[in-house]
Amino acid sequence: MQIKGRGWPRSRYLERGAVELSHGGRLRLQWMDYYRQHGGNAGLTCRHFGISRQTFYRWKGRYDPGDLASLEARSHRPHHRRQPTWTAELAERVLGLRRQYPCWGKDKLAVLLHREGRSVSASMVGRILSRLKGRGVLIEPPARHLKARRRPRPYARRKPRDYRPQAPGDLVEVDTLELHPLPGVTLKQFTARDVVSRWDVLEAHTRATATLATGFLDTLIRRLPFPLRALQVDGGSEFAAQFEDACRERGLELFVLPPRSPKLNGHVERANRTHTEEFYEITPSTFELAALNRELRAWEHTYNTVRPHQALGYLTPAEFLAQSQPQRKEPMCH
Repeated sequence: MQIKGRGWPRSRYLERGAVELSHGGRLRLQWMDYYRQHGGNAGLTCRHFGISRQTFYRWKGRYDPGDLASLEARSHRPHHRRQPTWTAELAERVLGLRRQYPCWGKDKLAVLLHREGRSVSASMVGRILSRLKGRGVLIEPPARHLKARRRPRPYARRKPRDYRPQAPGDLVEVDTLELHPLPGVTLKQFTARDVVSRWDVLEAHTRATATLATGFLDTLIRRLPFPLRALQVDGGSEFAAQFEDACRERGLELFVLPPRSPKLNGHVERANRTHTEEFYEITPSTFELAALNRELRAWEHTYNTVRPHQALGYLTPAEFLAQSQPQRKEPMCH
């Protein structure tokens, strides 16, 4: 039995200690033996083994007949590696923020650190997170992958094509999010998002009815830090009848989507995904309604006043409103 190629029998390699070599080392030893047996013809050797002259001469120059280990591949690790420039205290703070907000990446965490007066770039925060993960200090929480479903309803009337929201309150999208956090437990979350400022208002119930939707409308008007002028909803039954009457009584415009068109309510649909990933999937809760709504209020405050929003240039909705509307009523998150 021979090793690959026209080399010596395997027993001859064992006599020379080739058994200690890796597969690549034994193959390169065959190159050298073939080269010696054929009168030092490098071109013939390269054609026989299908290698380039550059590769052959590089290994030939490294080869030491008295030390077969010279045919082993060497480490490509650089002699001088970049050393961390951050302090242990900064790494601990990044770890604490990531544990507090496990779904936020380096860009959002860098904004939070800047608010604390720390001069740190997003790339450095990313390197700190990578180092913490490599050391096993930072362990990502397992996601529960909750199922969220929304039932489409028949078409009522569309938003005019020429309607363009310009200021906060010109259009607030409202939707319901169906959650199954535990076996046999179904929750309905009313979610409202202002399309200009990205300000969100949340409230959970066990059902989604027109009566509860009307109550959420009052909650929405109370918690928004700006006047509400128009809403957009899907064709769900909870947004008909009593809810529609309440909008008319309050002088609010109500736009209803055509069927099977969730993309037209894209802002609030994206909000539902954010709240599912960043609140429900990582927040331990008994899902008792009163306690859950208190936790939702705290998360709503965090979302509106702490969490940097990429669509707003990494400002929070509260910071965006402060820049665009210096004179506004204070938000009622708490």
